[in-house]
Amino acid sequence: MHVVILGGNSGIGAALTTYYLSCGAMVSVFRRSALAGAPATTMAQQTANPALRHYLYQPQQLEQTSAPLQESLATVFSQPVDFVFCCLGLLHQAELQPEKSLRQLSAGNLRQAFEVNTILPALWLQAIWPFLPKSPQVKLCWLSAKVGSIGDNHSGGWHSYRASKAALNMLIRGAAIELKRQLPQVTLVALHPGTTDTEMSKPFQRNLPAGQLQSPAATAQRLATTVADLTPAQSGALLHWDGTVLPY
Repeated sequence: MHVVILGGNSGIGAALTTYYLSCGAMVSVFRRSALAGAPATTMAQQTANPALRHYLYQPQQLEQTSAPLQESLATVFSQPVDFVFCCLGLLHQAELQPEKSLRQLSAGNLRQAFEVNTILPALWLQAIWPFLPKSPQVKLCWLSAKVGSIGDNHSGGWHSYRASKAALNMLIRGAAIELKRQLPQVTLVALHPGTTDTEMSKPFQRNLPAGQLQSPAATAQRLATTVADLTPAQSGALLHWDGTVLPY
């Protein structure tokens, strides 16, 4: 089994990496460079585990034809890939906080939320698209959020985050339709991972119902169980972590 993790810096991305390695899979991880100006590596970083390979990238490389990034992707997809997880997401950072009222909305916060939650995941899908024929039965799992469901929004608020995730869901839906025409055995879904004990959720954990907060390891195992059973018939869906369909 070969698993690709896009966004290995995230808590869920790291947990998925650990889980699949424990299952004996080969795992290729793309993570942002620690230094803003660092280029993508053209060779995987060496680790103590030969089944784990790290590749560095910077977001701006997704906005242009980056030779180093393309070389890294070509290396990864030279071996068949079974699963790809895109784990990028941003809820709060510095001045960006979930809005309780429309009065708190700002153009800057909207841009930042859409950059990480919508644009970069969409560009990652575009970047790997030419390599998908090499893995015609791959399952593509783009982490989204239940609060990005328009039909399920009964409480309002969190405007930037909700809107950016709703936009991601629409992009996944449209891309899945295109994939069915070109590679009908590829499965592409938007996947809600559930509330996980990561830095993203820490400021909002206080009033959660008992049992709702999951450890990263538990979330990784739940997601892996669900995606293992995905079929092309589900392509384009927004799914809960347990595989049930959520409304768009």
